[in-house]
Amino acid sequence: MVMGELRYNMALVVSNILFGVSFSVYVSLLQGTIQTSQLFVIQLLFSLLLFTPAAMLHRDFYRLTLNDFGSIFIVAILVIFGWWYMLMTGASYTNPIDASTIATIGPLFTLITSIIVHSRRAKLGEKIGIFIALSGVVAILVDRGRVLVVDGGEGYGNAIVLCAVVAIAVNTVLIAPVLRRHGAIVVMGWYYIIGALLALPLILQELPTISISHLSHLELGELAYILIFGSALPMYLLYVGSEHLTATHTAVYRYIQPVVATIVALLRGQAIIDSTNIVGAVLIFFGMLCVILSTPRQETIRG
Repeated sequence: MVMGELRYNMALVVSNILFGVSFSVYVSLLQGTIQTSQLFVIQLLFSLLLFTPAAMLHRDFYRLTLNDFGSIFIVAILVIFGWWYMLMTGASYTNPIDASTIATIGPLFTLITSIIVHSRRAKLGEKIGIFIALSGVVAILVDRGRVLVVDGGEGYGNAIVLCAVVAIAVNTVLIAPVLRRHGAIVVMGWYYIIGALLALPLILQELPTISISHLSHLELGELAYILIFGSALPMYLLYVGSEHLTATHTAVYRYIQPVVATIVALLRGQAIIDSTNIVGAVLIFFGMLCVILSTPRQETIRG
């Protein structure tokens, strides 16, 4: 039992470390020679080839109810287009420190979604925590640029990252029951198939334009990291850990991401820590802490 819990804890730790590094890699690639739509297509097709054959070996792959398929269909849109594509778009404008700090607010939106889905009243401590944490996000958004729509600056990029975080948070609430019934491999196999079908026009448009011959050795290494360690693997580990551990574990381990992203970004000279980063991170942390301490144990706060 203890070894099993250790395994699931390690899954969350490794997942968040890999996600933390991926913020730096996304920024480097997308502010370089690879376009967002091209990287999206490469990443989607790679994940499709990686997970679908394994998923098709499971009996549950062919036994989905109509309701489960509907949930996975919605999740495919939220994860692949809401999380992946919007995160890539935001990363092409902002810096890894801001993006990873904003990403830690994911469990907060998971809580808000859960409260709405289950039609329960938010406790006073939860309301205070939500206000404090959102204040931290607003501090980062406004400091990077007051124009957050169709601007092209860091503020715009951070706003897009926030939308991506909301999408993955809502996904976590919707997919939890299906994960428990069918497992991560089956669910991920199906939503990559659905995502590829929905993105087929974009795939057909971008695939002929994709060439890696012009990429440097560093860019090739970064691309390999994103495909293997920056998206599919950490998402799988996140699902496995979240399926077996408490909401508190999932929320607390999320704070590994900005620490790792900040260290990598500083080492690579991609960003500097300023007062806004510190104030925003502190507000988000204490807001989330207030929420965690106030939320009933049976309530799920994953993301």
